[in-house]
Order: sequence, then C-alpha cells, then structure tokens
Amino acid sequence: MTAPPLPRDVNRAFGALPAPIGERLLQVRDLIFATAAAHDNVGRLTETLKWGEPAYLTDETGSGSTIRLGRLKDSDHAAILFNCKTTLVDTFRERFPDQFEYRQTRALLLPVTGKLPKQELTICLSLALTYHLDRRKKR
Repeated sequence: MTAPPLPRDVNRAFGALPAPIGERLLQVRDLIFATAAAHDNVGRLTETLKWGEPAYLTDETGSGSTIRLGRLKDSDHAAILFNCKTTLVDTFRERFPDQFEYRQTRALLLPVTGKLPKQELTICLSLALTYHLDRRKKR
C-alpha cells in the first residue's frame, strides 16, 4: 500500500520545514501508512494538521494514539511526536535504547541523513497505531 496523495495543507506544512527534515519526515509518512495498512484493526488514517504539523489519527477505529511529524526548536533532527500522556516513548526507549534519540515522553528524533531504520521504526509506529487496542486488552 502506498500513501495517499498529500492533502494541500499538509503538503504546505512539509514544505515549510527545512528540506532535509521535510524529506526525512515524508519517508516516515510513507512508513506510517504502510504500517497502518499492515494492521487489520487500525482502519483508514486521518491525515490532518495539529499545531500546524502533519498528524496521523486512527479516527475510524480509535485504535491508536496520534502521531505528529515535525521538528523541535533546539534540534536539527526530524521529530516524530507522540502524546506525552502515553507510555509510548518510554516503551521505545526500553526496546531501542541506542537506536534513537528521545526527548522526555513525547519525541523520537531521527537524523536527516543515513538509512532510515525501517524495521525498528515500524515497530514504534505499530505500537502507537494500536496503543488503545493494547490498553483495552490489558483491562
């Protein structure tokens, strides 16, 4: 499954980022859609802007937590941002302590050059897209 065409406002948001960050985050966007498509229970994603940044929501099923793409002011890395009230970033840190750089409980940072660590990133995105499903099972 390939990612759908970019909505105009989301495309503008990617274009407003420094080119290396925007290009890296477009790779992450493709991975988000591919990861969602690999899960039967995630459903169709809603692609929108949150705080002026591209955001991916599982509105159709409510299976996951919002994933936002952008940058942090003090970093030249691409940032994948998660709801800080979730345990997602802590889980990523546990599983991949040396693979990524993290900021508090809200961001996973990616260098803009080099190979995208697709396998590890797919696991992280999968955990975010199914976050609420996993929580429901534990109750």
